[in-house]
Amino acid sequence: MKLFDVYPLFDVNIVKGKGCKVWDDKDQEYLDLYGGHAVISVGHAHPHYVEKVNEQLNKLGFYSNSVKNDLQVQLAERLGRISGYDDYQLFLINSGAEANENALKLASFTNGRTRVLSAEKAFHGRTSLAVEVTNNPKIIAPINDNGHVTYLPMNDLPAWEAELAKGDVCAVILECIQGVGGIKMATAEFAQGLAAACKKYGTVLICDEIQCGYGRSGKFFAHQWLGIRPDIITVAKGIANGFPMGGVLIAPDFKPVYGQLGTTFGGNHLACAAALAVLDIFENEGLVENAHLVGEYLMERLKELQKDYPVIQDVRGRGLMIGVDLALPHKEVRGRLVYEQHCFTGCAGTNILRLLPPLCLTKDDVDDFIERLKKAL
Repeated sequence: MKLFDVYPLFDVNIVKGKGCKVWDDKDQEYLDLYGGHAVISVGHAHPHYVEKVNEQLNKLGFYSNSVKNDLQVQLAERLGRISGYDDYQLFLINSGAEANENALKLASFTNGRTRVLSAEKAFHGRTSLAVEVTNNPKIIAPINDNGHVTYLPMNDLPAWEAELAKGDVCAVILECIQGVGGIKMATAEFAQGLAAACKKYGTVLICDEIQCGYGRSGKFFAHQWLGIRPDIITVAKGIANGFPMGGVLIAPDFKPVYGQLGTTFGGNHLACAAALAVLDIFENEGLVENAHLVGEYLMERLKELQKDYPVIQDVRGRGLMIGVDLALPHKEVRGRLVYEQHCFTGCAGTNILRLLPPLCLTKDDVDDFIERLKKAL
């Protein structure tokens, strides 16, 4: 059997990692400014993370959600306290797409509506509802194209208010910093106006924090820069540093009903141990604050570089989620970075380098990256 060939791949086989570095099977070291697509939050092979996952695996890897799991309770309490949402409820699943699926289902269960507002260039996942609210017709199969979604321009508040005023909108789903969309950022004025309009018209506001959340923006959630408090928050990626996991944070006025939502693997013992280890490291090493400080430094260095390299047209982002807009396709630059400078970055569109490093990135790592990027450019 062959692999189903749906991924364009770099000809590199990564076999180990440590902190913000990874190595291939030829023992070549690479600087990782990609974080496995924003998944690696506390660094590769962090010793505390490895210890806690191994410790749990030696006890019990999995049992079903038909029995109590105190690790889930601990995770909910810790996550609520650290994120500032201790009055919310937590539902655990396995991925970001599942988180958005369940958030949208819960919204529809609550108000009985079916229409959703989503932003132009949004990306929310590849499963049924998640892909339908994703603004990319190339990945929406006919079976998923059910006419539930209206796409609107980010930050155009009057357009969103006009749709909400029709009274039939089930949910608004929003990335406060778009990832795949090219590090496009919601403004505070837009987010606050949108939240008020959702409340006025009985629409559920969902903030998709799968990529921009969990400390990456320099606050625990990216929407916390904007002065809003959504009804539902979805998380995944960095929550367990590479172990498949996702979560839905749900406001207290949503009342759970037995059987309403469910999952086989979600919130299993091993996943919870991994997620608790991540929160330990966040607190012990100040990684959210580090993302803010080192992210600011990285933005400054990139803007300095822009003065000498006009091929850099724009630099934008928050914390350690940064877009570098180029005047040429990113493909050649990324190729040089990987094969000549031994450095991984992400991308968006055809011209944007997307930087999503582990949150333990240091200023020395930033200086190292800038030199490699100079040579690639």
